Amino acid sequence: MKYSKLVEVYEYLEKTSARLKKTKAMANLLKETPADLLPKVALLLQGRIFPSWDEREIGIANLLMVKIISTATGFSQKDIAARFSKTGDFGLVIEELVSRKRQRTLFQKELTVEKVFENLQKLASITGSGSQERKFHLVSELISSAKPKEAKYIVRTTLGDLRIGVAAGVIRDAIAMAFLGRGKELKEMKEEVRVLEWAWFLRPDYGEIARIAKEKGLPGLKKVRLEVGKPYHVLLAEKSPGLKEALEEFEHPIMEYKYDGARIVIHKKGSRLWFYTRRLENVTRQFPELRDFVMRAVKARECIIEGEMLGFNKETGKPMPFQFLSQRIKRKYDIEKMEKEIPIQVNLFDITYLNGKELFDMPLSERRKLLEKIIKPIPGKFLLAKSLVTKDLKKAERFYREALEASQEGLIVKNLDAKYQPGRRVAGGWLKVKPVMETLDLVITGATWGTGKRAGWFGSFILGCRDPDSGRFLECGMIGTGIKEKEEAGGVTFRELTRLLKPNIMEEHGSRIVLKPDVVVEVAYEEIQKSPNYSSGFALRFPRVLKIRPDKALSEVDTKERIERLFRMQKGKR
Repeated sequence: MKYSKLVEVYEYLEKTSARLKKTKAMANLLKETPADLLPKVALLLQGRIFPSWDEREIGIANLLMVKIISTATGFSQKDIAARFSKTGDFGLVIEELVSRKRQRTLFQKELTVEKVFENLQKLASITGSGSQERKFHLVSELISSAKPKEAKYIVRTTLGDLRIGVAAGVIRDAIAMAFLGRGKELKEMKEEVRVLEWAWFLRPDYGEIARIAKEKGLPGLKKVRLEVGKPYHVLLAEKSPGLKEALEEFEHPIMEYKYDGARIVIHKKGSRLWFYTRRLENVTRQFPELRDFVMRAVKARECIIEGEMLGFNKETGKPMPFQFLSQRIKRKYDIEKMEKEIPIQVNLFDITYLNGKELFDMPLSERRKLLEKIIKPIPGKFLLAKSLVTKDLKKAERFYREALEASQEGLIVKNLDAKYQPGRRVAGGWLKVKPVMETLDLVITGATWGTGKRAGWFGSFILGCRDPDSGRFLECGMIGTGIKEKEEAGGVTFRELTRLLKPNIMEEHGSRIVLKPDVVVEVAYEEIQKSPNYSSGFALRFPRVLKIRPDKALSEVDTKERIERLFRMQKGKR
């Protein structure tokens, strides 16, 4: 398939804001795509070369991209950097410069989707001495054969910044419309979309899901099953107004500590093990001691079990806030050193697969019994989550206080009669109860350079909520509180946030910075107000950062609709 055909669709998607029009354009392209090429096209439409759970990365930094564009176009690196500072988009820079380039290669080969995909995928496997030079040649080869608009999207895809406003839900709907619709309008395809989404929850790769939908239709999607060693989207908890309300929600509730840690999904197949986070990150290498725990404590040939992993202070033996554990999750080197500095504990609470059988349709009460049967706890290291079965509010409140005194976040109240529903927040299944109730998970989209004591750091930050239709992020407030100047004070620091955000700088206008959305933070606030000053139409009053959330994907950033719903729920609002 000619790459120019995909580029035509990119151009249309970038200029069109209407979700249904985007969906139809993508559906038409998918229909025309051969089955063997579908996984590649479906990934490229998302600006990806690998599924979201694949740990491989292209690894092209902005400085190398400046060098690539300079060599491919003949313009100086200084000129390219200046143009980028104005636009914040290397795609627009390369498009303009390629169109202005006087000499074109004679007998230039037309780019294909296969060639673009192949070159970009190779980038992830290049490491070691001379790797930057080899990566340089692979991208340069594509750009030298590209027309201006093709060059724009090659560069954007390489940098993971496609900018066409396509969220996961649009891809899902396009696949449904292309292969399951049979002439139906999208609004008439609720069952088809539900089945397709369920398959994606279990196999989070729309490239593979598109191929199954084309070749095997709805029956094929219904046969998608969990596979040991491959991640899936886990069940998520919904927020509850309070403990009393959560207990009243279920006839048979069980309460568990809501640990201030990271969700860990453990796959075991004989002696082979895989560990995944809720964001589908493969962290098997980062936690070698967990392998020892599992082999000692899990008495099952094949299983998938879930728990919460805590980091501990080796001096005091007390649990550490999540951001310390996240250092181990992100770490690719010095793993043995980190293992000694931040020991872990795993608290197990669910099982979804056992010896060839999925357990989604089994109520939690029975899943819990199976989990207890196959686990031989290792005290202090690998054990069942602390729990209490009761409807008595006073007993529940005592248990809640215990959790808070143990430096945990609160409680998860679960329905013992509920099935497991992957990929969803289910009010009828799990409810979380925390002292600070209505926090928001937001992404940082901008910043300003600090002055005085904050000189050299970003001193304030622009927060963004998610527009689920376009996939874009809308401003909803500015934050500078809840962030520490000194690391010994604990909590999130200006230094830490600046270090995380600097690689995401897209534009600078004096002291103001535009950032690529990447870093998610949990935010508390006093009130939500309507505001014409922010693109969401809302502003948070007195927002403060509670913690950085590297475990949260951009798709989990709270939506404008949720902010609006919380605004209406505020006392005195209608």
